Amino acid sequence: MAEPHDLTALEQAAAMRRGELSSVELVEHHLRRVDALGDTVGAFVTVTPERARAAARAADAVPADERGPLHGVPTAIKDLTLTAGVRTTFGSAAFADFVPPVDADVVRFMAAAGLVSLGKTTTSELGCSLYSEGLVAPPARNPWGLGYTAGGSSGGAAAAVAAGLVPVAQGSDGGGSLRIPASLCGLVGYKPSRGLVSGGPLGFGAFGLPSNGPLGRTVADVAALLDVLAQPVPGEPYLPPAAPAGGYLGAARDAAPGRLRIGRFTTPMLADEPVHPDCVAAVDRAAELLTAAGHEVVEVPAPLGPEAWPLFETIWYVLALTPVPPERESELLPLTRFLRARASAVGVGQLMAALGELQAQVRRGVHRTAGCDLLLCPALAAPQAPVGAFAALDPGEDFDRQRRFSPYCAIFNVTGDPSVSLPLGRTGDGLPVGVLLTGRYGDDRTLIATAAQLEHACGGWDQHPAIWRAVDSANVNITSGVGRSSS
Repeated sequence: MAEPHDLTALEQAAAMRRGELSSVELVEHHLRRVDALGDTVGAFVTVTPERARAAARAADAVPADERGPLHGVPTAIKDLTLTAGVRTTFGSAAFADFVPPVDADVVRFMAAAGLVSLGKTTTSELGCSLYSEGLVAPPARNPWGLGYTAGGSSGGAAAAVAAGLVPVAQGSDGGGSLRIPASLCGLVGYKPSRGLVSGGPLGFGAFGLPSNGPLGRTVADVAALLDVLAQPVPGEPYLPPAAPAGGYLGAARDAAPGRLRIGRFTTPMLADEPVHPDCVAAVDRAAELLTAAGHEVVEVPAPLGPEAWPLFETIWYVLALTPVPPERESELLPLTRFLRARASAVGVGQLMAALGELQAQVRRGVHRTAGCDLLLCPALAAPQAPVGAFAALDPGEDFDRQRRFSPYCAIFNVTGDPSVSLPLGRTGDGLPVGVLLTGRYGDDRTLIATAAQLEHACGGWDQHPAIWRAVDSANVNITSGVGRSSS
């Protein structure tokens, strides 16, 4: 018999509009799952049950004909995202007791749309790494194999969605931080076009690299949450692209992008690194499905190469310079201290030169792939990585291994193009393998429509790990590295 968490986010909302479920019932159901499995998969830093219950009661009081597509649905907010009155640690012991006085714009939008947050999801410290293993929460583990990382920096969000603790979640992506966890955990992780989703009310845009975005089990759920997040806000540093008629959910439901020219490549961009055969196989499968759908798939050169890494590296160092109380600097993790130390040696002239040269390389790269509506490539150079595989290293080696593990995603943060990780592949032992599909700047509609078309061609992506049926953490064997649950 289906349980409430078996329903997609849109199905949960539809059941509430029909009077078959209430938001209070859904929130209580998902809170029980968080209590049973949240620490096992390292999904949450802070759970807010009483706030969630109050929000659910308010959601149930709204007449059915006034509700949006996700009204009353449980969700979660990344711990990098300001949430008024809720502890927000930025994944760091240095901020373990910080409670913001204001909401991020995206938090306001989600609440106004009737979504109900259950709490704050685990992230990497200050968003600096592609794994989420800090001092303020258990490590974010992949529900498909608990010995593996759920990724970062939106690792807790991916763990929560893949384990059925919430159906959709908010995250952010400054160098792959939504798409990497999605690839590892078998989800859809969407980085919107630059400027489409507000980063306010604080911050300066971080050179245009980061963007808030949605993470979910289906393209339609992700598109529906993108409609909630993508609202223009005065004062943002980047002009938002225009929304399509019918919204992004309409594009996903239509799944009709028209005939496209899609450029395929597998050459890594930020590192000269061998690519695992499973990652190439996932791209091959995507190309076959796209061709069968009537698109033209052509081989293209990678837009950028490893020569871009020193430039991106310089910028990433500087982004680690989030203000930290001086007396709490010692509480930062070794990797964060390493990045901040490197940043302190970067002069203004060097930073400006790196930004200028990187943009020049982006312009040349765009010319190399001109004429393509979308680009298709691996999400990662390897399908999975064990928990602790990076953090156990010397910080310099840790940072370099991250570059070699993820040599694709960050380039599309530099270009500002919309980019989505889609769960097209599986390893021999059944672990997820993602691919990246990337669109033209501002054309998120075409990217979402094509992703939905691929999802239909695959017969759907809403698949669940064994832990999905676990009723308590005693049913789960962490040390084996494989989640096992009673049915």
